[in-house]
Amino acid sequence: PPRDPTQNPSSPYHIHPCESPSTVIVAPALVGNNYHSWSRSFRMDLVSKNKMGFLNGSIPVPATIDPLFLHWERCNRLIMSWLLNSLSPSIAQNVIYFDKAIDIWIDLHERFSQGDLLQIAELQEEVYAFNQGTRNVTDYFTSLKALWEELDNFRPLSACECSAKTYHTQDFIIRFLKGLDDRFAVVRSQVLLLDPLPSVNQIFSLVIQHERQQPDSTSSIAEPNSFANTVVDRARRTPNT
Repeated sequence: PPRDPTQNPSSPYHIHPCESPSTVIVAPALVGNNYHSWSRSFRMDLVSKNKMGFLNGSIPVPATIDPLFLHWERCNRLIMSWLLNSLSPSIAQNVIYFDKAIDIWIDLHERFSQGDLLQIAELQEEVYAFNQGTRNVTDYFTSLKALWEELDNFRPLSACECSAKTYHTQDFIIRFLKGLDDRFAVVRSQVLLLDPLPSVNQIFSLVIQHERQQPDSTSSIAEPNSFANTVVDRARRTPNT
């Protein structure tokens, strides 16, 4: 007889003993305006559980006479429970009578992802107006990166778009450097002259080093050249990863 797929831990039909229908796998619950962060979190969790195929259509519904059908139905009901547990009561009430998890997933996407262009426009405006201000470099970088990643969530790049990813990374580097305060003006200019640019993490590390070496804004402006030379030298010696 064919091997029972539920006993194979690598099979999407396998259900771990800790995977209960009562589990809340995403918090906070979907309330509408948090759809993109909510859906991203839900996808990540299902990918880690090897169950995303039940929502993206890559695991089709077997025929009712197929021995896999009962296993599929069990997984389908489990994922439906996870979805319902991760929705606000009013939204859950609207989808509780669906029979397939994928139909709930599609319905939620169609209802709550329609404001994408408006939200993209608002995020782009926020990203390009964002600057260091009174923040230290670490706080500024972290906040800017969070905004950038939120924007990425609306327009993810596919794995094959290598050139687009390169330009996208360059855009972030430019935005990060341009938003730094005037203490980093020479560092910014030196880095932007490099071809190819160092990685995001290399540039962040160099700017952090500069911030730590300069006790106040006066000294950081007065002696920029030695650090600018360090930026060029280190970036040339360090692989761009």
